[in-house]
Amino acid sequence: MKKIKSRLFYLLIIVLVISLGLLSRKMAHSFPKIINMFLGDGLWALMVFFIIRMIFIKWTTKKVALSGLLFCYFIEISQLYHTPWIDSIRATTLGGLVLGYGFLWSDLMAYLIGIGVGIAFEVIFKNKLIKNFHPF
Repeated sequence: MKKIKSRLFYLLIIVLVISLGLLSRKMAHSFPKIINMFLGDGLWALMVFFIIRMIFIKWTTKKVALSGLLFCYFIEISQLYHTPWIDSIRATTLGGLVLGYGFLWSDLMAYLIGIGVGIAFEVIFKNKLIKNFHPF
């Protein structure tokens, strides 16, 4: 039951992070340029962190963070590869959100920040929040 409770908790966190990420795109004009530069990609990395945590619930925070960072970096580096078939996927809304459009060095820093927020969340809040989480 504890694993199910934990996974449900992380699923709700993932939905929240996705909502914040989509909202950050709609409200981009409201934030300073430096925030906009990192916010969306940082939230994307945070979502990846929580998805990996939800799937691999018993992994250490360090292993989740490293896996998340490697995944994010792989996706960013893959943006250097352009062929018609992958660019047609990127041209869709979902494909663009998942695969991105073009490589940016700043995105690598944003991913590091997002994963760092995930680590901080787990270190500071994880046990207390999950223990007090009562979905039903």
